[in-house]
Amino acid sequence: MVIVMSPGATPSDVEAIVEIIGTTGGEAFVSRGVNRTIIGLVGDVARFEALDLRAMPGVADVMRVSTPYKLVSRENHPERSTVRVGGVPIGPGTVTLIAGPCAVETPEQTLQAAEMAKAAGATLLRGGAYKPRTSPYAFQGLGEAGLRILADVREETGLPVVTEVVDAHDVELVASYADMLQVGTRNAQNFALLQAVGGSGRPVMLKRGMNATIEEWLMAAEYIAQRGNLDVVLCERGIRTFETATRNTLDVSAVPVAQRLSHLPVIVDPSHSGGRHDLVLPLTRAAVAVGADGVIVDVHPHPEQALCDGPQALVDGDLAELADVMRRFPALLGKTAAGELLTPA
Repeated sequence: MVIVMSPGATPSDVEAIVEIIGTTGGEAFVSRGVNRTIIGLVGDVARFEALDLRAMPGVADVMRVSTPYKLVSRENHPERSTVRVGGVPIGPGTVTLIAGPCAVETPEQTLQAAEMAKAAGATLLRGGAYKPRTSPYAFQGLGEAGLRILADVREETGLPVVTEVVDAHDVELVASYADMLQVGTRNAQNFALLQAVGGSGRPVMLKRGMNATIEEWLMAAEYIAQRGNLDVVLCERGIRTFETATRNTLDVSAVPVAQRLSHLPVIVDPSHSGGRHDLVLPLTRAAVAVGADGVIVDVHPHPEQALCDGPQALVDGDLAELADVMRRFPALLGKTAAGELLTPA
């Protein structure tokens, strides 16, 4: 941390800073220039922040020069990471398609959606057995029965399963069925849940909170990493803004920003950001073009009958175009679709 003193700061102002930093066990290094004095701090940044240094006499500005998220930062891990889920890579050099129904409803619906996803080039199956909903009257998912359906469909299709967990008490159960655990936007700062999935032994997909800054998103990932789990994939799913024309506002700039700050893979959810199936494909193109390491999309054999988020689900007519996007766009960026790596020669 660095403290910039104002031009009118007195020697006693500087000495007061040095003394109070000493009370925290930290060290203060004073550098006096012609017009300004700079004080560099070394020690526990959290203790420094508790001092309210900006309010002290003579202080012009206080700047943090190290990231608060140590384990997921590129400062300490310069090379970007690849996370493998059931053998499927998510990371630099590849673009991974994750697809499936937003909610598991029936065995037939889930299998049909999985086959649609696979035909489009998906290498991972998403599907919600537990659904955190804004309304308590909306469909909340089938619970363990839905997990069993996903496990059966995985056996049938060979697609590893990505599914959401909404309660820390359910982590062990969900991890016994799933290949990857998803933490949704409503739980992005549920710290007990983040710690629980961090200790699950499973890769984790962490969606950005709908109101979260990028730093808050990365700090949430740090909670998972702190439990010894660095197999974390960040998912930009749109943030809440004043705009009402879309369900959420897809922040495409968050992809390169998060990739610059963190070594973790970053994917995009064009379905939940757009909220309409006609926006999913354009947003998918944008996600791949901006450098996302993958996309996660909703597909459903009969979206008009869907119990959850039917308007954003892709149908058979969209899948040929989705497959074309996943075939052509990664190559333009020097990347490979993950499905091509897993296809037998």
